[in-house]
Order: sequence, then C-alpha cells, then structure tokens
Amino acid sequence: MKTVGLRRNDEGAGRRTGAGSIAAPAAVGGEGHTRAAIVQLLLEEGPITATAIGDRLGLAPAGVRRHLDALIDSGRARATRSAPWQQKGRGRPAKQYQLTAAGRGDLGHAYDDLAGAAIRQLGEIGGEQAITEFARKRARTIVAGIEPVGEHTTEQTEAKAEEIAEAFTDAGFAATTRKVGAGVQICQHHCPVAHVAEEFPQLCAAELEAFRELLGTHVQRLATIANGDCACTTHVPLLVLPADRTGTSVPTAAQPAAVRTNDSGRSAE
Repeated sequence: MKTVGLRRNDEGAGRRTGAGSIAAPAAVGGEGHTRAAIVQLLLEEGPITATAIGDRLGLAPAGVRRHLDALIDSGRARATRSAPWQQKGRGRPAKQYQLTAAGRGDLGHAYDDLAGAAIRQLGEIGGEQAITEFARKRARTIVAGIEPVGEHTTEQTEAKAEEIAEAFTDAGFAATTRKVGAGVQICQHHCPVAHVAEEFPQLCAAELEAFRELLGTHVQRLATIANGDCACTTHVPLLVLPADRTGTSVPTAAQPAAVRTNDSGRSAE
C-alpha cells in the first residue's frame, strides 16, 4: 500500500504538516508527539499491529502498547484479531488496532452544523439539483489541475489513482492507494465532512463521479465513513470498463458494496 498522508519534515519531530498529516520520524520524542503519530498511523493504515507501529516510528513494543491501551481506555481506538487471510505464519493471530468513530471525531469536523444548515437552505432555494451542482463543484475543486488518464494502461491508471489520492489528502481526507487483485483501491481514511455527508449523500456521489471522469472507467464505492464504515473505499478496475457503458454517468448515491470487505473498508483478498 502506498501512503501519501504521512510526510517527513526537516526537523523529524513528528509535528503536523500540510492538511493535518503527521510526519513519521525514525524516533518520535515527547509524549504528545508520540501519541499523535500513533493516532495518525491508526487513521491512515489501520487496522495495524502494534509491532508495525513500533517499526514505523522506531518505538519499543511496550511504549506502543501503553499508548494503545490509553487510546482504547478513552474509547478512541479498538483492537481486533487479525483475519485468517491477514495472518503471517503460525501461532495466535496478532491484534490489530484502529480508530473508533469517536477517535476520528476528535480529529475535527469543523463547521459541520453551519455547513449542514447552509446546504439545507440551498436545497430550499434551488431544490435537489442545486445541492447536486454544489457537490459536483466541490469535488472538482479538490481535483482541480488533474488531467484525465491518457492511455488505459495498468501503470497509468495506478498513477492517476495515486494522483487523486494525493489531492484528497491535501484536502484533509488522509487518502492512500492499495493494489488489490486486478484493481487498485483509493482509501480515504478520514472524511472532514462525514457528518454532513450522512445527511447529503450527494457529496459522496459527486466524489465518485469525479473519480470516473478522471479515470475513464466504472469505479465502484465499496464503503463510506458516512455509512458507518472505517474508511471510504473506492475500487478502480485495471481492466477498463468505460463509464459510458454503465447507463448512469451521474450517480445519486454511493454504490452498494459488491465485494466482501473487512472492518477497514478494504476488500478481503
């Protein structure tokens, strides 16, 4: 999996960069910085094991587990056993950790109430079409400057998906890409407008439409944070299925999952 949300700064101190991401230095100093770096890894790569967190941040296992226990006690994280397909080697399945809805909520949903009220007022004035157009403009603003994929090769499709993920990370979505079978998945591990999107699915639908326009294929939503999943996961087939063959070039809601997913919103390989 390629992560575009974690960025290293010049000082290597684990402070926030860009759109709320935290740099991941070889060794993280300070209780606050350490906890914040662990939370960011849980956000962007969860479910993740304590061993993997320690390896990424250069921390001792005991220190990692102390922070994880504190996050669990506060209701901000939870632990589950690895699924059989995730297990490496023999023995008892390792615990994997991820943020809860409360933990993601601590990262901030600024102006949710104001945004919701504004969109409701927009709907009263201009109807559903006005909300749809607003959502489309918002999605296209996020990916502004990204050109549609040129040739539908595996390499170019993967590169375009990564470019889209980077744009959404810059907008606060902590997005990554992950190769899965004959496709690639765009995973948005945080949604700064999740609470608003619960009421207005046009926001999610417009993102999906923007993905289709840029990738030139029938991408499919497998999971959304607004629907209670741990990540917004979009599957991009590397075998091109032209969007104009779907019969619905303008989706009105997130597509239902057609692939079995695990707790993180990723497909089970």
